Amino acid sequence: METFFLLATEAHSEAAESGGFGLNFNLFETNLINLAILIGVLFYLGRNIVTNILTERKKGILEAIAEAETRQRKAAEALADQQQKLAQAQAEAERIRKEAQTTAQAAKESILAQAAKEVENLRKKASEDLNTETDRVLAELRRMVTELAIQRVESQLTSILDESAQQELVNNSIALLGGNQ
Repeated sequence: METFFLLATEAHSEAAESGGFGLNFNLFETNLINLAILIGVLFYLGRNIVTNILTERKKGILEAIAEAETRQRKAAEALADQQQKLAQAQAEAERIRKEAQTTAQAAKESILAQAAKEVENLRKKASEDLNTETDRVLAELRRMVTELAIQRVESQLTSILDESAQQELVNNSIALLGGNQ
C-alpha cells in the first residue's frame, strides 16, 4: 500500500508539473475533511427536506394513480353503458327494418290487389263499351236494312202495281182497319 501512496504522490507531482491529472492524498490540501463535514451537515439537515419532498412526491403519485384508476373505472362503466345503448339501438333498428319490410309487403300486396281490381274494372268497362257499341252498330244496321228493304219494296211496288191496283190495295187496307162500317 505504501507503494501505491508513493506512486500517487509522484503521479500528483508529475501531473502538477506537467499540468495533467493525478491523485493527491494529502488531506489538508484536498479539503477532504471540509467536504466530509459539508456532506454530513447536508445529510443531517437535508434528510428531513428530502424525506418531506419524497413523501409529498409519493403522495402525489399515489393520488394520481388513484385518480387514473377512478377515471379508468368510470370510462369502463361509460363504455359498458354505451355498448348497451348501441345494442339497444341495433335491436331497435332491426325491429324497425322488419316492421318496414312487413309494411312494404302489405303495401305491395294491397297495391297488387288494387291494380288487379282496376284491371278487372277496366275489362268490365271495355266489355260494356264493346257491348254498347255492338248494340249501337246492330241497331244502325237494322235501321239501314229496314230503310233499304222499304226502298226496295217501294220501288218494286211502284213497278208492279199500277194505279188501279194501288187504289184497290188502299181500299182493302181501310176495310181491314174498319173503315166500311
